[in-house]
Amino acid sequence: MNRKAFIAGNWKMFKTRAEAQATVRELVRLVGDGREVDLVVCPPFTVLWAVREVVRGTAVQLGAQNVHWEEQGAYTGEVSVSMLLDCGCRYAIVGHSERRQFFHESDEAINLKLKKVLSTELLPILCVGESLEQREADQVQEVVLGQLERAMKELTAPQASRVIIAYEPVWAIGTGKTATPELAQEVHCILRRWLSNHYSDALAAQTRILYGGSVKPENARRLMAQEDIDGALVGGASLDPQLFAKIVKETLTNIN
Repeated sequence: MNRKAFIAGNWKMFKTRAEAQATVRELVRLVGDGREVDLVVCPPFTVLWAVREVVRGTAVQLGAQNVHWEEQGAYTGEVSVSMLLDCGCRYAIVGHSERRQFFHESDEAINLKLKKVLSTELLPILCVGESLEQREADQVQEVVLGQLERAMKELTAPQASRVIIAYEPVWAIGTGKTATPELAQEVHCILRRWLSNHYSDALAAQTRILYGGSVKPENARRLMAQEDIDGALVGGASLDPQLFAKIVKETLTNIN
């Protein structure tokens, strides 16, 4: 089954309004129509509106880096799905490893966020991945499938069919280290097999599974050439429109 490639840029805590708008203007110029790939940028909350004004009507879509599971309430510093939709977001990252590591997000909290996102027209990008210690202890399958199972607990097949999964080995994020295409493919295959076993072969075949972890133009083509890798969740390289556009170009090379 042909799955449309998906490239998302997670800007993390970078860029003021002026910087963000300049970045996406250049990105839009570089990628042109580019509609053979779903292309998403996930800026900080503070510049979502500003970025929306630039990408409106272009091939670049808007996503958020995080979301809360409640619609409203006394949750200082949090942002709801309605607020994201109001800003023009189409996607929301859920369970990024930095949220797990630095803000102690549990799989249970991630499950609540996932359910909330799926109750709206937003689409979640669910992140899973192991640490270096877990990989060296040969716990990769146990860790990533445990995260996936707890995050997707009680999701119906129609809900699960809307989830985009991102495999991000924690040891490769921001370190310059990248899982080899073969190692990444192995984990992507494991994730797809879990979807097949827990839902259906058809759902597994349609689900897009992204790779994240020091994705650069130099390694993008080989990663995207793997059978079960459907795109990338890009960190540092997405801050530079030239580099990000090159990753998109390398992805399109595999499609064409």
